[in-house]
Amino acid sequence: MNIFVMMKRTFDTEEKISVQNGQINEDGAEFIINPYDEYAIEEAIQLRDKNGGEVIVVTIGGEDSEKELRTALAMGCDKAVLINTEDDLEDGDQYTTSKILAEYFKEQDIDIIIGGNVAIDGGSGQVGPRLAELLDIAYVTTITKLDIDGAKATIVRDVEGDSEVIEATLPLLVTAQQGLNEPRYPSLPGIMKAKKKPLDELELDDLDIDEDDVEAKTKTIEIYLPPKKEAGKVLQGDLDDQVKELVSLLRNEAKVV
Repeated sequence: MNIFVMMKRTFDTEEKISVQNGQINEDGAEFIINPYDEYAIEEAIQLRDKNGGEVIVVTIGGEDSEKELRTALAMGCDKAVLINTEDDLEDGDQYTTSKILAEYFKEQDIDIIIGGNVAIDGGSGQVGPRLAELLDIAYVTTITKLDIDGAKATIVRDVEGDSEVIEATLPLLVTAQQGLNEPRYPSLPGIMKAKKKPLDELELDDLDIDEDDVEAKTKTIEIYLPPKKEAGKVLQGDLDDQVKELVSLLRNEAKVV
């Protein structure tokens, strides 16, 4: 099987994030593989181990993305591809990403493409469906189970807490939801092997893409952190007095009653 993984390099939301002038300050920020893409990587590796073939992980970004690609290789992917847009694009959006990926995948022999359901930095969940539409292949989002038998895939997807079972034929694109699997950690032998695994770097010219053709269709006006939560208040005194004070606070401050 020819198994491809869409991977994104994102900042670690578990670390402190600094916002300056309406933009995230990347200086000193910690970057990781988008957590939902880790589920995609793990599922791709398991599919390969069961059905044979190879796993190719693909990302769009700059030279800094090599670290995350090497991590994916250390987890067990066979090859990595970096589509380097560092010198060609200042800004992009979901349209940009899906168009670039489509030009790459049009030249590939695809059985299945797996990506994360959403990226934790943008959270749009648009790239997978957009890409599938451009490639004219079937797609299923938010999957929690995947079985492939020959050219047929049986998929369980999460539907707001319920489950839906879908059958589809390859080639196919799916996006991984939390609970699909338990992503492995790179082992020491895996890390050593990853240093020798192929990592190809492409630019827009290699894909015959003109910058104007992938110009972003949307613009982010501002990014801001949520307001800090005020400290809680402990009510004192008799129970009747506490109830009266609580009602007053809900009516006059919280304005919910």
